[in-house]
Amino acid sequence: MKKTIMLITVIVLLLQGCAKYEPVIDTKGKSKFENSNAEEISDDLLHCKHLAEENSTMGGNIVYWLLSPMAQNQYAVIYKKCMEGRNHQVLN
Repeated sequence: MKKTIMLITVIVLLLQGCAKYEPVIDTKGKSKFENSNAEEISDDLLHCKHLAEENSTMGGNIVYWLLSPMAQNQYAVIYKKCMEGRNHQVLN
């Protein structure tokens, strides 16, 4: 029983490390939008990161990752949608 709990703890800690997501944003290109939003990128990154942290859980990330066809977690999807909603071109 003790070994099982230790194994589950190690697996959860390893999966939590995989949940880190930093979007790659094209700050120069304007192919999708009329105006460049590069001057607002720092505020938008912080705000979207906070929103993603508030609206995702470790259990939700694992379930979302298992069911997602692209193996994405819930945190990354929320973060990316937030940045795209603020007119930033997210590359990954």
